[in-house]
Amino acid sequence: MKNKLTLGLVGFGCVGTGLYEVLNKSSLLDAEIKKIVVKTRGKKRLLPEEVFSYEINDILEDEEINTVVELIDDADAAYKIVVAAFKKGKNVISANKKLIAEHLDELILLSRTNNVSFLYEASVCGSIPVIRNLEEYYNNDTLSKVEGICNGTTNYILTQTNYGKDYETALKESQELGFAESDPTLDVDGFDAKFKLLILIKHAFGITETPENIFNYGIRNIKPEDVKYASEKGYRLKLFSRAERSDNQVFGFVAPHFIAEQHPAYNVNNEFNSVVVEALFSDKQLFVGKGAGSHPTASAVLSDVSALSFDYRYEYKKEEGGKGLSFSPDFEVKVYIGSADISQINQFVFTQVDEVYQSASYNYQTGWINFSQLKGVDFNSKKDLFLALLPEDIRLISSTDNEKVSEYETALF
Repeated sequence: MKNKLTLGLVGFGCVGTGLYEVLNKSSLLDAEIKKIVVKTRGKKRLLPEEVFSYEINDILEDEEINTVVELIDDADAAYKIVVAAFKKGKNVISANKKLIAEHLDELILLSRTNNVSFLYEASVCGSIPVIRNLEEYYNNDTLSKVEGICNGTTNYILTQTNYGKDYETALKESQELGFAESDPTLDVDGFDAKFKLLILIKHAFGITETPENIFNYGIRNIKPEDVKYASEKGYRLKLFSRAERSDNQVFGFVAPHFIAEQHPAYNVNNEFNSVVVEALFSDKQLFVGKGAGSHPTASAVLSDVSALSFDYRYEYKKEEGGKGLSFSPDFEVKVYIGSADISQINQFVFTQVDEVYQSASYNYQTGWINFSQLKGVDFNSKKDLFLALLPEDIRLISSTDNEKVSEYETALF
């Protein structure tokens, strides 16, 4: 039986405005927005000023409102609102990936303690229904890998570099189109993609990790020479959020990847997102959709509203199986490292070198490297260095191999 939902909407920016529009266009839901709380008075908005409230308690203390839809950018403020809503016995829908990644287990416990739902489909890849599919469709299948383009801004920039634009030009263009913020750090340094990866890991493998334990490297330092290398090899560059399972270990990180034409995400361009899921029985499947924007993201929020009308809750069914899993840096990856300064490349210890190129203006080296060595380097701050993974499966390594590499790390870094 369907329940009537009375919503309190917190935030009326891009997604909040989109939700208001799509909810009013949908004739299939028995839901209404009773109150909208915003932070700034006098700001030009779709609705007249008298519609809005400026006190969160106007929502929290309203007993008719049974669901709080939190759509603000400030993760710390959102945390306080969500906790207070749970304690008031209200369901919560959120799109705040940073909030969720940093506090997920705590928020799950609070929602369970107060017998309410906590849904956040819009927090990962906008309109792509990846979280609910991981929860429901893949419930009886053993997942081995989840990887994807989880940030539309970086995918747009990388697509434009394929057309001959340099990074700065493509970034400026993405800002003018509204894809990138004036300070693009969260996107271009891979933090946004990392927060989304943490959520995917929880729903794919049942384990919880902290943001500090996930390596994230973005696209800020890409050079035309790196794009040229990709073109010569028939590759394209994508920023991937990537997690894999092998036996009782899970590996996860965010980094640029060179991908070949055979990869399902090869032709996913501009602001589109994609997620590739690999499983024992269903093999490899590709989800593609717009990962940002007012209406695409609002459509994911709307799907949570629809699910809540039937009392839907995430069951986190993979948590039980995840109890025997551990997050591990014990693997090797095949990488490309490029720099105009050869000494920047030579500081890394390759376990296997496959290709070396040197010239007066640019150098690169490809081969296999222990991931724990990469994890100790802040690549985002190294302007004269670019790293990308090559299209090879990761290789598991022994503890002995780790000990050999650790002998070099103190001296090198």
